[in-house]
Amino acid sequence: MDDTMPSAHGARRLVIHMGVPKTGSTSFHHFVARNIRQLSRRLVVPCQLTGVATQPIGRAAIAYSLAPDSETEGKLRKAFSEILTGLPQNDLPVLLTHENLAGALPGNGGEAYFFPMMPRIARILVDEARGFDVRIAFYSRQMDKWLESVWGQVIRTDGYSGTYPQFLQMIAEIADWDDLSTRLSDAIGAGKVVRFASEDEKNLLRPGLQLLRLAGLSDGDLDAMEALDQPAMMRLNAGALEFLRQVNASGINPHARNKIANLVARHQPLFNVDFRSPAHPRASGTSAHPLPISGAEAEAEHRRNGASAIGGAA
Repeated sequence: MDDTMPSAHGARRLVIHMGVPKTGSTSFHHFVARNIRQLSRRLVVPCQLTGVATQPIGRAAIAYSLAPDSETEGKLRKAFSEILTGLPQNDLPVLLTHENLAGALPGNGGEAYFFPMMPRIARILVDEARGFDVRIAFYSRQMDKWLESVWGQVIRTDGYSGTYPQFLQMIAEIADWDDLSTRLSDAIGAGKVVRFASEDEKNLLRPGLQLLRLAGLSDGDLDAMEALDQPAMMRLNAGALEFLRQVNASGINPHARNKIANLVARHQPLFNVDFRSPAHPRASGTSAHPLPISGAEAEAEHRRNGASAIGGAA
């Protein structure tokens, strides 16, 4: 059977996009949200915009990955079962997308390995989705760029306080994408695993086209989708990131830290060495206004709570 199309006969196609974080998931979710009305004619996307809460499954997957036991597994199964139960009774393929389904990022909650629980989470989801034609999809990214991006992310949203060399030392035994693919295939069968390369998504304003094709959309469907204005979840500049890392190291109350992180994300020019106030019109190359970071506060809140309009952040 062609894995790029939903099943023509038999079981209903269910594509579960498990991220992973920092491979473009947040931009993809913004893209889907912008086009949700058009997509709803061809595809079911469980999310807040279609009346389905995906926060519980995101939180449950993170909790299970950090403490796998019968209680956390039960909550994960329950959250997924409720999503399946709420699906409309039609033959449209389903795309469930939430980057937290991969489990905790390296650096979050002491995690030092490469999504060690992702295969077990995938196995649980496949087991619960009996009767569906399931594909587990994820994106990979050039490893050095991915690790640097992950380091910035866990500083921004998870309170990590280590330097980049310290982060690399902590995850020195981390595996690679091929290993992750192999572990997923061993857990659920190679025919159910689909890996995409982020680098093959050529247009940053139209992200996730490979995934949408897997879910059954045609080139005509994709061409008709409205592009983003800008990529989502822009990375903090170096000065802002270092300031926030120092804040994390201070041991400040987590609630206060989160508020500071939101302020830092909104006012990054303050952390540029050549920043000038609006009273200095000759400031070179630096805007006096906050950078247009798409959804900065919402994304930080999502990373803490496993919630977004579609599901996930990148």
